[in-house]
Amino acid sequence: MPGTADAKDEGSVENPTDLMDQVRELERRIRILQRRISALENESQMHRAEKSRLAKENQSLRSELDKLRQPPLITATVLEMLGDDKAIVKSSTGPNFFVNVASSVPKDKLLPGMRVALNQRSFAVVQALPSPLDPMIRAMEIEDAPDVTYADIGGLDDQLDELKGTVETPLTRPELFETIGIDPPRGVLLTGPPGTGKTLCARAVARETTATFIRVIGSELVQKFIGEGARLVREVFQLAKDKAPAIIFIDELDAVGSHRLDVATSGDREVQRTLMQLLSELDGFSIRGQVAVVAATNRPDILDPALLRPGRFDRIIKFPFPKREGREQIFKIHTRKMSKCPGVDIAQLAVMTDEMTGADVKAICTEAGMFAITEGRKCVTQQDFREAIAKVKNRQKDEFTSAMFG
Repeated sequence: MPGTADAKDEGSVENPTDLMDQVRELERRIRILQRRISALENESQMHRAEKSRLAKENQSLRSELDKLRQPPLITATVLEMLGDDKAIVKSSTGPNFFVNVASSVPKDKLLPGMRVALNQRSFAVVQALPSPLDPMIRAMEIEDAPDVTYADIGGLDDQLDELKGTVETPLTRPELFETIGIDPPRGVLLTGPPGTGKTLCARAVARETTATFIRVIGSELVQKFIGEGARLVREVFQLAKDKAPAIIFIDELDAVGSHRLDVATSGDREVQRTLMQLLSELDGFSIRGQVAVVAATNRPDILDPALLRPGRFDRIIKFPFPKREGREQIFKIHTRKMSKCPGVDIAQLAVMTDEMTGADVKAICTEAGMFAITEGRKCVTQQDFREAIAKVKNRQKDEFTSAMFG
């Protein structure tokens, strides 16, 4: 029977080909399981990130809910500080209170006149509030630096040099004035006909000094109700103090700074109150080298003498009509990006624009470009400039005639 046992053993040996197939099948299954494990790990990671996000959102909502459950606070004004943790405040509801100051409120920042928030139940001071500012005042602040540089101004070299010395130097190098022992000029008044570059120069200085530029139109300070104009003046100077270094530019100063009259209407008296507040701020504003006050007017002859005395507007810079060389510089500035045909003579254009301002020159360049566009040309000719000069001069004559005879 030995032969039978040997035959059985030989039949039990598996085929090597079948073993290889089984190995490959196992490897395939392992790869499938590995991919599945990787997918599950990624899904688990996504669920953990979602859980973390939901936990933060839940915490934020709980915090918001806690704030909504808190009782409202009462606003008040600090009248007097008594020691480190006591104060006398005037509530917005009317009466004065002797109250405690919470330990979380910095005592060194609580000054008379500041706004604070009071707990509704205990009337304790729990928070210091920022000073209120009229939305109109916030709109006067220009966040971005003006887009005008000194290279954009022509024919005003003397005026720019004086502005740099009286406005830019105190803001950028206040130590020079401290070394000499003098106070920088408090105010600069720019006078001259419309369009001669007063506002342009103020914007250029603001850009070069990286100061906050606050532009105020004189007529905006004239308000209907008593005391409103004076309040706006105070808040403008307070904003400049908070944003220092800053430049306050008051355009059309004559709208609020004209001569005071003995006999006046109620509206005139309100303008005079605003003027007196402006005089007070110019006198009392003494932050050295941090805030500059620049004003512009076309009518210096009607300004109140109190504005022009030293200590308020220390420097008066005149902006006359540009001379021929100045007009030539202005033409070069406004035509440097224009596509000019051969034969355009800038010097001749400067001669043809006698008694015209820089704003007139800019208008001439625009009109010349419009003539070229209308006729379908890709460059501006000398004839376009001649016609533009004639058009601007005729418009000035029409405006003059309308102003004289209605």
